[in-house]
Amino acid sequence: MKGTILRGSLSGGLEVRLDIGENIEEIKVGTFCVVEGRSHDFFSMVVDEDIEAANPRAFYENLSDNPLLNEIVRGTGIIDKVKIQPMIAINREEGRIQPVKSIPSYLSVVREAREEDVFKIFGRPDPTHFHVGSPLDMDHIPVCIDLKKFIERSNGIFGKSGTGKTFYTRLMLCGMIKSGLCNILVFDMHSEYGWEGEDEDETRKKAKGLKQLFGSKVAIFTLDPESSRNRGVYPDFVVEIPYRSIEAEDIAMVWEELNLNPTALEVIYVLQKHLGQDWLCTFLNMDAFSIKDFAEATGSHEGAIQALQRKLFKLQKLPFIKENPADDAVERIMQYLDNGMNVVLEFGHQRSMLAYMLVANILTRRIHELYVKRTEKALGGMRENNTPLVIVIEEAHKFLSPDMSRQTIFGMIAREMRKYNVTLLVVDQRPSGIDPEVHSQLGTKIVALLTEERDIESVLSGVNNARMLRNVLASLDTKQQAIIMGHAVPMPVVIKTRTYDETFYRDITRDDDNKNWVSHTAGRLTGVSPLPKVDQEEELPPGKEFEDLMKELYGE
Repeated sequence: MKGTILRGSLSGGLEVRLDIGENIEEIKVGTFCVVEGRSHDFFSMVVDEDIEAANPRAFYENLSDNPLLNEIVRGTGIIDKVKIQPMIAINREEGRIQPVKSIPSYLSVVREAREEDVFKIFGRPDPTHFHVGSPLDMDHIPVCIDLKKFIERSNGIFGKSGTGKTFYTRLMLCGMIKSGLCNILVFDMHSEYGWEGEDEDETRKKAKGLKQLFGSKVAIFTLDPESSRNRGVYPDFVVEIPYRSIEAEDIAMVWEELNLNPTALEVIYVLQKHLGQDWLCTFLNMDAFSIKDFAEATGSHEGAIQALQRKLFKLQKLPFIKENPADDAVERIMQYLDNGMNVVLEFGHQRSMLAYMLVANILTRRIHELYVKRTEKALGGMRENNTPLVIVIEEAHKFLSPDMSRQTIFGMIAREMRKYNVTLLVVDQRPSGIDPEVHSQLGTKIVALLTEERDIESVLSGVNNARMLRNVLASLDTKQQAIIMGHAVPMPVVIKTRTYDETFYRDITRDDDNKNWVSHTAGRLTGVSPLPKVDQEEELPPGKEFEDLMKELYGE
């Protein structure tokens, strides 16, 4: 791409006349280019395209069946133009990168961005700069996300169904685990992140999950051990939720799933106040006489209490809710996190929104409480600070809707800006269902194709040059393209994301010992979890052959 600046403004962008011989059909919205001003280079993005006639009559009066004549008219009377938006200014003398506060002069030369230009802006791949993809039509050049900045704030991954949100999420989870900058807790609603999941490419069928790639750095927890075993996965821990862990606010969050009305919600808080920590189990075991006595003692409506009890009986049908579980899931999760491991909680067949929201809210609330206490002790010099924790939730609009975000732990975390070293990675296909205030707190957004007007407006709220980025967002392909904008990148960038395939697997595990894969494979062969304890596994001798290793572990 080559051209010159014709006109423009700081707020409205710049118009570029393409040089003769340049093919406008080959220039895509979202492409990077550089404007060479007198003292600055302006790193810019193509946001629109246009065709203009030097004389408008040329459009209508010079039409001909002669291809040569049409080519002459096109080369002399028709102007191919693109509109670009300067994003970053680079002082050539000092090499300093700064926000754009001026525009280049008239007839400044515009050229296609080169590798060194991209590296100046986004950095080179290294342990803290994760290669997520490449600019459009520049497949050989990596674009990086600054992982240190990424985990500083809560973030979002958005896109309509079928655009690859799961794969973008996997990419980012791999980058964060590889970096070691944080721990990750994934509430895996569809069992896509643990051992393996569905692949976008039908020829590959299955995509490796985090456990296959990182071995003992990842622990798989499950609510449905039978589902895990049917898929050939042997989890590290089976999660059971005690009744006493369920509080009134947990029930309030799933009021739609339980079909509760405002009166029922008021009764729930009355029950918890008078019955104490075991309120739910006690209430579900009440008979008609006990309910009548409770209504008289508290001034509640007897019929409302009875209706509430019938609706809460749904909780008894959830097999993972127990009166006296053998182990505390939150304590076990914290043990794994404290040992530098990452936890994926699979839901198996328990993937109803009632089960997903209830479990995610209960576990996150208690884990957040522990992180708050630890951070306060660290401020008092009584212990070291927490390793940052990133919590991944799907169907995020259910947790962060305008009605619920101010009441749930997830809304609180999103607003805290990593105050207690806990942030969110929210994944959703309907970003318009998320509270606008929460959107404003999301540091970085990775956005695939969206077509609903409300969804587009919500992801672009608070973003500079939002009007121009609308065209870019609308032009994305349905697969393997996304726009990244926010805190972890210096400017919005449209990328073709990396392919989640064998090449990626090799790159992401290049520095990791093969013992992790062998260890988990041994567990799958024997039907025994490879990580029954939190202790790290003994280092295996490098280069050990698989057959010899099996003999050493299990004899002849």
